[in-house]
Amino acid sequence: MRASLSSGDYRLALALLAPDGDDRRRLESRTEAEGPDVLWDDPRLVERLLAYKGLEAPSAALFLYVVMRRLLVEAGVGDRAVADYCAALLLVFGRGDRALRISEHEDDRTAYLVDLMIAAGHAEGDRRFRVQMHIGDFALWMTGIFPDYIAARRARKGGPGLDYYERAGRAAFLEASDHTLAGRYGLGDVLRQAGERFAQLRVAMNRMSDRMLFPHHAGPDRLLRQVADDFAFPIQ
Repeated sequence: MRASLSSGDYRLALALLAPDGDDRRRLESRTEAEGPDVLWDDPRLVERLLAYKGLEAPSAALFLYVVMRRLLVEAGVGDRAVADYCAALLLVFGRGDRALRISEHEDDRTAYLVDLMIAAGHAEGDRRFRVQMHIGDFALWMTGIFPDYIAARRARKGGPGLDYYERAGRAAFLEASDHTLAGRYGLGDVLRQAGERFAQLRVAMNRMSDRMLFPHHAGPDRLLRQVADDFAFPIQ
């Protein structure tokens, strides 16, 4: 995600953090010496992007990366590569029905985790890696962005709760991290961290979903989840 950020993203972030004067020159000097992560990591940038009313809207990649980076740091996950992965997941799965397909060019759509786990049981070799990686991605997408939907479905129909999705996602990421393709694509460490720290990634995405996507939803399930998560992973 960071590699896809454009010169326009850079200019916008710089303008929001230091419009002009000595602050602008100091910030430009820092980015020249240390790289653009100086901008993306600035804790002020999220709020300034949210408040921005200009004509040059921030790109989806910039917004998602900056938000996920900040929320993951709050949840105790400081690795930029993990923020890259989570932001890319949100960008890709947010398009059409991509979240329901194991790969971009696959026609079959699967909306239930149990069906994906059955597919993994029949898959071998490279296919198994892709299915396991998708199970992890799908579990993180559902628990991260739609925890209230999972809670409502459990209340109405007795469906599985967040803990079920977390266990499945954690196991899938950890298995995928050991596959030879993970090493070939440079994903081994990121997938391993996604498995080991699945709950923290889920909490970071929940905070984005609760604050920015569905801020007006209220209910006892959300409140209980937020209290439990804030106790387990207090904002840093």
